[in-house]
Formats: sequence, structure tokens, C-alpha cells
Amino acid sequence: MSDAKFLKHDPLSETEAILRQGFYGADRQPERTSGEPARAKPTHYKVVCISLYTKDIENLEATVKELKRRGYTKANKSQLIRYALSMLDIDKLPPPNP
Repeated sequence: MSDAKFLKHDPLSETEAILRQGFYGADRQPERTSGEPARAKPTHYKVVCISLYTKDIENLEATVKELKRRGYTKANKSQLIRYALSMLDIDKLPPPNP
């Protein structure tokens, strides 16, 4: 085979760098139009991930749907969970099972 058929540079030799920069986006900055100032990240909330049983999710979604039917057009799952947490009185919870 002649040298013309071989790649001068093996692109797979830099797999980690390719994934980090191109796929995972660790080195990438969000694209902005010229002159647009960078926005500060909000500090008044955080996005969290919680696990719920499917029945609990169905109940939550049904409750939001009912709230919207009753005129609470901006009701959502996060808002409903925040409200429920604000109403919780831990002093009124039954004692834990031994």
C-alpha cells in the first residue's frame, strides 16, 4: 500500500478530548450574540432531582390538573410540592415505627 492511503493523524487517538470538548461540552461556552452580556446564574432556587413512586406522580399530576380546572392556571408540580412542604408540621407527624 502506498503512503497516500494512510491517515497522517489518527482522530481516535484523542477520544477523551473529543468527548470532553464536543460531546460533554465541558470546554464550551454558551453561544451569545456579539455585545450581549453574560447572564448571572439565578441564586434564589436550585434544580433538584427526587424519586417518587408512579402512583405519587399520578396523584401529583392529577392534583395539578384539577387545580388548573378550578382556575389556578399557573399551577405546576413544583408549586404544589412547595405548598405542601410549607403546610407540613413535623410536630404533628405520628411517631416512627421502631
